[in-house]
Amino acid sequence: MKKSSLFDTLKPRSVDGLDGLFLAVVQDYKSDEVLMCAFMDEKSLELTLETRLMHYFSTSRRSLWKKGESSGNIQEVKSVYVDCDGDALLFKVKQVGGACHMGYRSCFYRRLADDKLEVDGVKVFEPKEVYVD
Repeated sequence: MKKSSLFDTLKPRSVDGLDGLFLAVVQDYKSDEVLMCAFMDEKSLELTLETRLMHYFSTSRRSLWKKGESSGNIQEVKSVYVDCDGDALLFKVKQVGGACHMGYRSCFYRRLADDKLEVDGVKVFEPKEVYVD
C-alpha cells in the first residue's frame, strides 16, 4: 500500500487536546504477545514506514520519539494492520530487549488478581542502568 493511500484510509483522533493522533498497538510478530500501546502522529507513522523502526508521538512531552533511542530496545516492524474504523494501527514487531520503560518485556506486566495487581511479566533490564538523567 502506498503511503498516500494509507493516509487516505486513516481517521486521526484528538487526544489530550492534540489533533491528528492514532493509537498504535504493538505485538511480538512471532508470539502475538501484546507489548505496548502508544500514540502516533503523521510524522511518526511516516518515519516508521520509511525506516521500519517504530516511532511514536508522546502526548506528555508533545514530541516525536524513536523507540529504543536511549535504551537500545528497538522495535523492527514486520507487518502493519489497520482497524475497521481507521483510527488504530496494529504493528507486529521484532522486539529487541524490553518494550516497557520499567524494564519488562511488555508494558502489560501486571495482572489483576483478586482485586490486586500482581507482577506477571518478565523483567529483562534494569531501568536505572539504561536511562541516565
